[in-house]
Amino acid sequence: MTGLQQSTGISSKSHTGVNDFQLAPVHRFLGCMIGQFHFSPAAQPLAEALLAAEPPEIAASVLNECESEAMLLAAKQILDATLNLAEWDDGVLEAIIPAPVLRGGRVDREALWRWLEEHRKAAAAALDGVADLGTAATHDLLRGRAALSLLGDCWLDTVSQPATQPGVIVNILFGQRWLLLGEGCLTRSCVAMRRRALEAAGIFLPPISDPGFFRAAAADAMTSLQAAFLLSLSRYPATYLPELVGIHAASHALGIDDRVAGLVPIVTREAAWEALDTYLDALNDDPAGETLSRRLVDAMRVFVCQERRQLAMLVERAGQSTDRPLDQQVAEIIRRHAPFAGKQHRRVRIGGKPLSERLVETDQDLASFLQDFKRSGYLLADAKGSCRFLDAIKFRGPMFGIFSEQEASVLKSWFQSVAQTRDEPVVLEPQGQDEPVARLWLDNIRKRRPRDTVFESATGLDDRTLFYRLVNIENFANTLSVALERARAGLSRAEALFNAEAAGQHTDARFFEYSPDALEARIESIYWKKLVDPYAPLGEIPSRDEVVFGQKYYALGNMVDGAWAYRSSGTRCVERIADTALFAIYADEMGLGDLEKNHITLIYRVLESLGIDLPHIREETFIDQDEIPDEFYTFPLNQLSIGLFPNRLYPEILGYNLGVEMFGLGELRLHEIQKLKHWGFDPIYEAVHLSIDNLSAGHARQALTMIQDHLAETERRYDADTCAVEWRRVWNGYASFAYFVEGGTLESSPSVTTDDDAGADHCALTL
Repeated sequence: MTGLQQSTGISSKSHTGVNDFQLAPVHRFLGCMIGQFHFSPAAQPLAEALLAAEPPEIAASVLNECESEAMLLAAKQILDATLNLAEWDDGVLEAIIPAPVLRGGRVDREALWRWLEEHRKAAAAALDGVADLGTAATHDLLRGRAALSLLGDCWLDTVSQPATQPGVIVNILFGQRWLLLGEGCLTRSCVAMRRRALEAAGIFLPPISDPGFFRAAAADAMTSLQAAFLLSLSRYPATYLPELVGIHAASHALGIDDRVAGLVPIVTREAAWEALDTYLDALNDDPAGETLSRRLVDAMRVFVCQERRQLAMLVERAGQSTDRPLDQQVAEIIRRHAPFAGKQHRRVRIGGKPLSERLVETDQDLASFLQDFKRSGYLLADAKGSCRFLDAIKFRGPMFGIFSEQEASVLKSWFQSVAQTRDEPVVLEPQGQDEPVARLWLDNIRKRRPRDTVFESATGLDDRTLFYRLVNIENFANTLSVALERARAGLSRAEALFNAEAAGQHTDARFFEYSPDALEARIESIYWKKLVDPYAPLGEIPSRDEVVFGQKYYALGNMVDGAWAYRSSGTRCVERIADTALFAIYADEMGLGDLEKNHITLIYRVLESLGIDLPHIREETFIDQDEIPDEFYTFPLNQLSIGLFPNRLYPEILGYNLGVEMFGLGELRLHEIQKLKHWGFDPIYEAVHLSIDNLSAGHARQALTMIQDHLAETERRYDADTCAVEWRRVWNGYASFAYFVEGGTLESSPSVTTDDDAGADHCALTL
């Protein structure tokens, strides 16, 4: 590899190596072996119904239903069918994409690099050929890639999670995700820049979370299925980490979307290769190295095959862009916009039916619609040489801005031809040359029963088993309903604090009417009166054993630090004003991709200094660990549960986040640092939080500001009453954190804790 690294400028040593970090034990995570996946029996018919839809709707469901057990089962079927492409695609994989060499059970990196270079150059030549054809061809190519381009690196959505942190490869990938998302500035993200490139070319698409996005953005079934596959991978990043690492490297090696958009890549192919190189280093001495290597290479072959096939289809279509009949070009325009024809068009009738009732899902439907549209009064020429339809799409017309400049030009040319073709039958070509392959792919997804699945309800789980399942939620989707019930129970009980006679010792969850100033005043009051002013150095330090026990008390909550927010930065979760700020806090907690600064690394450092040796929380052996007592599981279970529902419990997560970040300040933290230093233990975890959670400009201030921004956006989009309802939910999230801090548990009856009876030590929580 020396020659390869010198020739490409790649060094596998520029990041902390898997075995180089000496300050804390490194938990090597190279991906789960495919084990059993547990679903409830009710999920099966729901998943079948989801997959019975057409490809654009399947992709939309996998994107938007991220909290659905049925979606996770459908995603598993999509992954199984796609990654086993060679079993059903009649040898095309072997014919088009020869396998990179596995030598001695490990990847031949030089052969793999040459293989990727070969396909990168072929893709670049194809794209340059389209550019030479002119603006219309380039426009078609941009539109054809839009659905995939605007997904960005969706497979990295939850690569950082309780089951995978801290790990070297996970932190490298997460650091690249941080860059791709604009380092906390959404307008600098790769997806935002690609969308601007599309709009500069006159291609305007709905938000990616819109149910009709894939109908509008994907011109063919193959593209929608490819999007569904990549989104499905994003639902199982821990289980399919080898596949994810390979696909990430292959995607950036090909570099199709940035090249099409004319952008400089945020993550270069060399940087993506570095992540791959580091991963392959770790496989060298791993007992499962050969199996994981083969999975990685097989996934790369499938992905590159998909990309080359989709690109070939788009290049062929772009080459025909100026030669296609006008009826065909107009049909494609209508197909893109038809999903958005709603009740506002109820007065528009074509062929005797309201426009909103004219389905154009098949070529036959579309041909019939075009025939009726040609004969309608909307295309009758007037004295000015125009018509009602063209007038409607001009400036000041009711449809102005719906069609791009290029689309409007096609529609005008079509109108000018209508007088001669009004009575001729409309004959449309099939949507794409790969439609038969898409149907074969879809049939295999629908018919293939997912491997290694168990259908059973999640009942009778003790706290240790539930904790293990929530950490490994990819394998235990049937536990989602248990998690939601637990989160809702915690929120319901916490409302008891809304009407408390007095504040707690460290919190004040009493309800108040919202205004930005009122929230600011409450938070400053908590900061000074509850966290800072009460502080005085301890006059007497507890015994060594008491200090160790106290750290055990907090350890489990600290080991799932950030779990409430790790799902809040998914591909669809970048449209609300607070999304990026919440992700920025989580990214900070994970060290922005720097393993040494990762907060999970820091807590393992502390535990090591205390002489506490624990297996990783994802390991089944953790269930039987004897360092942390059963009663300390309540708080981390609540934290894991609420974090699994970033859409359903979004306002509650914002409030919960405020509680967590505020609690990192003041008296309790300073006392812990004093005790740890006295006995020679590592205080790094407490010291870091005391600094970065500051109310001046740190996480506490950011948590406060994002709530104010979210509520301002809510009132602006809806009204004051909706904002008031949203505020109550936000404060309920804060109260749910306060409830645990002040001694509440889900097992006890609701009670209100006052200043007088709140003790210094309560249930285990994140500091």
